[in-house]
Order: sequence, then structure tokens, then C-alpha cells
Amino acid sequence: MDLTKLTLIETIKGLKERQFSEVELNRAYRERMKKLNPSLNVYLWAKENGTEGIPAAIKDIIVTKDISTTAGSKILEGFVPPYNATAVDRLLEKNISVIGKTNCDEFAMGSSGENSAYGPTKNPWDLTKVPGGSSSGSAVAVASDMCVFALGTDTGGSIRQPSSLCGVVGLKPSYGRVSRYGAIAMASSLDQIGPLTKTVADARLVLEWISGKDGYDSNCQNSEFKVQSSELKKDLKGVRVGVPREYFGKGLDEGVEKVVREAIKKLEKLGAEVVEVILPHTEYGIAVYYIVMSSEVSSNLAKFTGIRFGKTRDKFGSEAKRRIMLGTFALSTGYYDDYFAKAAKVRTLIKQDFAKAFQKCDVIVGPVSPTTAWNLGGLQILGKYMDEETILDVAESYEQATSWRKVKPKL
Repeated sequence: MDLTKLTLIETIKGLKERQFSEVELNRAYRERMKKLNPSLNVYLWAKENGTEGIPAAIKDIIVTKDISTTAGSKILEGFVPPYNATAVDRLLEKNISVIGKTNCDEFAMGSSGENSAYGPTKNPWDLTKVPGGSSSGSAVAVASDMCVFALGTDTGGSIRQPSSLCGVVGLKPSYGRVSRYGAIAMASSLDQIGPLTKTVADARLVLEWISGKDGYDSNCQNSEFKVQSSELKKDLKGVRVGVPREYFGKGLDEGVEKVVREAIKKLEKLGAEVVEVILPHTEYGIAVYYIVMSSEVSSNLAKFTGIRFGKTRDKFGSEAKRRIMLGTFALSTGYYDDYFAKAAKVRTLIKQDFAKAFQKCDVIVGPVSPTTAWNLGGLQILGKYMDEETILDVAESYEQATSWRKVKPKL
């Protein structure tokens, strides 16, 4: 039995039934890491010993006690945090061990995995293509079976996009579902920690473990996610699936559209009702995101002065510098109202668009990215605020009705 191929659910079952030991499990993953990491550049820190717990990978922007955390930047090279992120502590309580810290775009700024100060992570399906970002290492670690599951962070697609390009399950939870305490902030009003897993059932379980109220994060909701049932519904009867016309416009790769359209047909065959929804302010989404995100980046990274936190600011990479400058400009006197304030208003309009759309449907589906890094397109399922249960139900029904989860890169 190749223990590295097992899902989280299967791993827990195997340990409980004593089919193998934690020692054997950890040894199997360490051997695979030693074999594959040199070519994929997934781990910036890896556990060389250790025989206990279920091995999980943690994105290197999430702090881990007594373990190096760099956020993919030379600014924090050599930084060893004195505490764990809340999400990490909650995993440790469930007998999860940190097997490694995964590479990422510097301070989570990037969508390709190329902007790390420690070199790019490679896509396991094709080493010449990008894995997506910024949670590049976490996605590749799961796709290449170098961990049982991983944690990443998502601000504007940083879990979902690399999950799509690497062929794994990625979930950005509702804002406030999971504590952000211990995640080095990029854009505080958008950042969220979430799981990257081999199956939807695994994502469901990890979300249950890491969700819930935390006194260290004032935005964290007093609402734990609970796995409702181990029995999966056989169909999606009664579920309304919204398809926005704006998500299938100019610039969408033909191959991606074909895969997503086929997925929508599959959902319909499973009993879902497909309805068209309108998101009229979609065209402004990227502009709004870049102004809001860059403005918050400028504020959050101001603390890395080389005095209290980090080393000299000269060590910021080019993408980090670009976003700091853009955000500083948007917040500057004379331009605040023209840029940041206006973007905040349009952000509210976009949120209202989704609220209206969800009056007609339970989930919204569309492509994760308009392009693909390899020959499979990614399906994104969006749900109402704090309704991850419906998202996961639809995703798992689709997963079980198709063979995508069985496709693995040849390494």
C-alpha cells in the first residue's frame, strides 16, 4: 500500500484500524518529499525527523512556533515565530503534525508561484508550466502527494487558482469563518485561511477543525462549521445552480469553457436546476480588487521597516514594491476619493449583485481562471455567506459522479 496516495479520511481510518502506524505514515511522506522536492521546489522548510501525527503542509505565510516563517520573502529570512497561528493550533489538537512549510509568492502577492524570493514552484503536471499562486507550494504538495492535506491563504484567488491549475480541491471559507490570527496580513479585509485537499470530504473535515470563534481575531464569527452527515446525497434535486453570463465572455479560453460547460451539464443530470443569473458589476471587479488590495498592502507592509520587523526594505521583491507603490498612491492626499473611496463603493455594489443573484440560486458556478496551465479546466462553486455546507455538497456530488479526482500527475 502506498500510504501517500491515501486521502485524509482514508488515513484516519487506516490508523484507527491499525493498518499502519504513524511512524510508517511519516516515513512514507518524508521519503516522497526527499525524492520530489528538489525538482518541484515545494518546501522552504521540511521536517527531517518526527514520527507522530498526520503530516500536513502549511503555507509559509502562516506562522508556526519554533519553525521558520518567511512569507516567501528575504525580508523575513531567518524569522522564527514564538507562537502558532490559531488554525495551526487547532490542527495540532487533532493529531496533525506540520511536515513542512510551503513556498508561496512573496507576502502572497502573485498568481503564478513565480514571485517567491526562494525560486518558483513547478507544476507537477508539466514542470515548464506555472502551478498558480499564491498558495503554489500548498497546491503542489497536495497534487504530488507530499502531504495528506495543506493550509493556504486566499485573498483574491490564492487557494482556488493554484488548486485549479494543479487539480486539487481548494476552499476559500467565508470571511470570519476561520481565524486570521497568525496569518501574515496582505489585505486584511480579504485574507482568509483555508484547506487544500485531495477530496471534498477532506476539505469538509479540515474546515470543521479550523473554524470557529477566536478571541485573537475580532472579525472571526462565533459559528463553527460542523460536518452535517457522513451520508452523501445521491442527487442534487432541489439545488439551484446559478450561471452568470458575465463569466463566459471575451478572454475565456475555449478549453476552459468547454470543461466548465460540461460540468454544468453534469450538475443538471444530477438533479440540479440551472438558472441564469446576472452580475452587472463584474467588469469592475479586477480594478476594484487591485485598488483595495494594494491600499491594504501598503498599510500592512509599512510595519516591515527593518527596525521592529524584518530586514531592510530593499529586500522587497519587484511585485511587492509595485503593489506598495500603487496602494500608497491610491491612499495619498488628493487621490483617496478618486481611487480608494470610489473602489470601496463599487465593492459594495458587487456584493449587492451577489446578494440579488443568491435570491434566485443556492450556488453559483463558473471557471476559476480564464486560462489554464494544463489540459484540464477548473470549476469554481460560489455560495452564500457562511453556507459552505451547500458548496461542499454540490462539489462532492460532482466529484463522486466524475473521474477527475482519480487523475494524478506522473512523477
